[in-house]
Order: sequence, then C-alpha cells, then structure tokens
Amino acid sequence: MKELLILAVVTFFTLVTYYLVEPFAHSQMHKHFESDGFAYKDLPAVTKKGDASRGKDLVSACIGCHGIEVAGFQAPMDAVSAAATFGVNPPDLSNAGVVFDEKFLANLIKNPAHALMVEHKFDPAKGQMHPMSEYYATGDDKEQEVADIVAYLRSIAVKQEELTPKMAFETACGRCHAVNYGNWTQIGEKPKFKKKQDELAFETQLLDYQDYLAKYMGTLPPDLSMYIRSRGEHYIETFIENPQNYLKGTAMPRVGVSAESAEKVIEHLKDVGDSKRHERETVGKYVMIYMLIFAIFAILWKKEVWRDLH
Repeated sequence: MKELLILAVVTFFTLVTYYLVEPFAHSQMHKHFESDGFAYKDLPAVTKKGDASRGKDLVSACIGCHGIEVAGFQAPMDAVSAAATFGVNPPDLSNAGVVFDEKFLANLIKNPAHALMVEHKFDPAKGQMHPMSEYYATGDDKEQEVADIVAYLRSIAVKQEELTPKMAFETACGRCHAVNYGNWTQIGEKPKFKKKQDELAFETQLLDYQDYLAKYMGTLPPDLSMYIRSRGEHYIETFIENPQNYLKGTAMPRVGVSAESAEKVIEHLKDVGDSKRHERETVGKYVMIYMLIFAIFAILWKKEVWRDLH
C-alpha cells in the first residue's frame, strides 16, 4: 500500500509540473494574447447578399494580377516576375473563398492595407501605395459588387471539409514562408531533378524571389518547419490572427483566414514539424499500459520477496 501511495504522489507532482508549471512559465516568458476567434471585429460586416453569377463577370478586375486556376485563368506572371513587380506573388484565388474569412475578404477587396493591418507601411499621403489596389466599382453600388465577387469566390472554392491542411497553408502562408521539412519553397514544392542544371535554375529562381520578398518585407520571412514546436499552437494561432500584437510595426500582414482554416494551417505545421506524432501518440499509450502492468507486477513481486520480513 505504501508503494502505491508513493507512486501516486510522484505521478501527481509530475503531472502538475508538466501540465501547469511548464505552460505557466512559458506564458510568463512570452507575450500572451487571447484569440478573438477570428471574428475581425475591427472590420465592418458584409451587409449585402452576394450574387455569384454577377461576381463571375466582376472578378475580371482581379485576373490582371491573380490567377484563378479552377476557373481557367492562369496567373498573368510567373512567381519571380510577380515578386519583382509587387514584392510578393499574388495568390491564386481558386480557394480564397474558403480559406479566408468572408468579412475579411470583402474588406480586403475594398481597402487592402486596412484589412491586412499594414497601413503603417503603406500611407497614400506619403506616396506609399499598397501593391494591391482597392476595387473600383463599375456602378454606383460598390458594396453590392464586392459582395458579388466574394460570393463568386466562395462558389468556386472547395468545401471546407475538402480543404486539406496543406492547401490551406499554401494559400494563406506559402508565398512568404518556406517549410523545408515539407519540401516547400516560396515558389512551390521543390521538384526532384534529373539534371543538375535544372536544379541550379530552380535555385536561382528561388533566390531571386527571396531577394524581392526580403526587400518588400524588410527581411526574409522565417522557415516554419519547426515553429509549431518552438513557439506552440496558441502563439501561432494568435500571431496569424493579429501579428501587430506581438510585433508592433511588423510588415507581416494579418492573414485573414477563417477559424476553420486556421486550424488546418496549424494542423499542417504539426504534420511537418512532428511527422511521427500520430505514431508516437499510439506508441505512448502502449508504453503507459506497459508501465502500469510492470508497476503492478513489481509491487506483487516485492511483497512476495519481503513477505516473511513484515
């Protein structure tokens, strides 16, 4: 009985240390902000009901910079040329309607710098224009036209349940951040090359893109391979939601993803940063069962050996 009591005490304090002390220490060492649930309360709500059929015609205003692969519109420029022009490659809009929050997307179309929270970097009064221009309506009702475009983008996107973590990451983060452990670069997955000159050509394109990106952002955005393990899920979630909370004046824009898409972005980072986590969790359960059985047999064996001395 004494051994069981000792085991229970040791287990209790181990769990307290792991689940309470360590997270508390982490929260004291780093800034801590609570999530608003990706509600984007500072942005006005969409008040008009969008018409996807009208939005299909209006989206022509976007294809001068953006590709929409699912609709048959290829990107007007390759990634490096786009980065040379805009600083970063504009995203393909095929899944923008599901990855990004509806309210954020509408406000992004109307006022990009404000929606992205980079007005400190792009001030029209100082001639600092955001590379994405605001939408200029073809008629008198800009709000309706924006709602129509958003409705169209939502209509062509995959359903949320079909959106994979990798797809969510690539649309939301993949043009600025590399994930070396996932074989992802800012210009896409790194292929397997048969010829060295092809690999060198790809590396040259990548370096050119990174140079343009670093100039645009002020520094090259970090590789995210291990961020989920070094910073933690809560940090990444709240940083995505509002980078300004952690780095006042940062050039990193607010990403604008929905709560569901944010979960998938984080899921992808988990898969990359800890590729054996599902296997490890399964093995861990069996190890705990083994330790419990071993402890029981150890106690029974001890009682048998010491029985005559008690």
